[in-house]
Amino acid sequence: MTTANSLQVTVLGLGAMGSTLASALVTSATPTTVWNRSPGRSEPLVAQGATAPGALADAVRASPVIVVCLFDHRSVHEVLDPHAGDLYGRLLVNLTTTSPAEARELADWAAALGAEYLDGGVLAVPSMIGQAGASILYSGSGAAFERCRPLLDRWGASTYLGADPGMASLYDLALLAGMYVMFAGFLHGVAMVAPAGVTATEFAAMSAPWLAAMTSGLPEFAEVVDGGDYTVAGQQSLLFSDLSRIVAASADQNISTEVIDMVQRLIRRQIDGGHGSEGFARIIESIRTG
Repeated sequence: MTTANSLQVTVLGLGAMGSTLASALVTSATPTTVWNRSPGRSEPLVAQGATAPGALADAVRASPVIVVCLFDHRSVHEVLDPHAGDLYGRLLVNLTTTSPAEARELADWAAALGAEYLDGGVLAVPSMIGQAGASILYSGSGAAFERCRPLLDRWGASTYLGADPGMASLYDLALLAGMYVMFAGFLHGVAMVAPAGVTATEFAAMSAPWLAAMTSGLPEFAEVVDGGDYTVAGQQSLLFSDLSRIVAASADQNISTEVIDMVQRLIRRQIDGGHGSEGFARIIESIRTG
């Protein structure tokens, strides 16, 4: 049976996330080799017990599992292309943030070299790695996922999304889309109340429980969207959801209305199409059609 401690792992890329991933392996007694393009970042990990060969080729050859946590898709190729021949028979675990298409390209590239491939979407900040609440999504080789799961679970809860290598990235970016739009809405609210002398800290104290409570409505939205019936009783109508007052109040505060304008356009497109009495979830049709 494969255990976390029975696998030799190489981590390429020692930024904030890569260093934390490597540290979690070292502290769990997993034999770990590390490498970074900028010298010096490996020193704290070596002090913990990691191995840091001077040459990248030696780092790649040191382990059957190669974890890459770099800046972007291009940097993965820049680092690994010169050593592509050494990937034969190894597992490449890509935790670099890429698009679904880029993840699929890397999977095809690895397969042509005789390597297995797992793509990962890290749903955590570095300080969460190895702690409760950290989660990493994976897609690609199911056999590799099952074989290495004891290792992967060192970082957080591991979820396998199927053989399509792009699925982990797709989920990751979709979840981030929701997060960033929520953050933008919060910051818009901060800007609205600031001229009235309200601090961001004061507004956050009221916003956090309110926004958390509102997320309980997501399953209801999901049920409506999956059912495709936006006329189901109990939904807030698009006409009632019109954001004109928020836009006007924002303008009165002399702040940008861009964040609210974006949502208002989605609403108005459906109202203008004759769907004003239907539920707010219908704005997904504006998103789908672009």
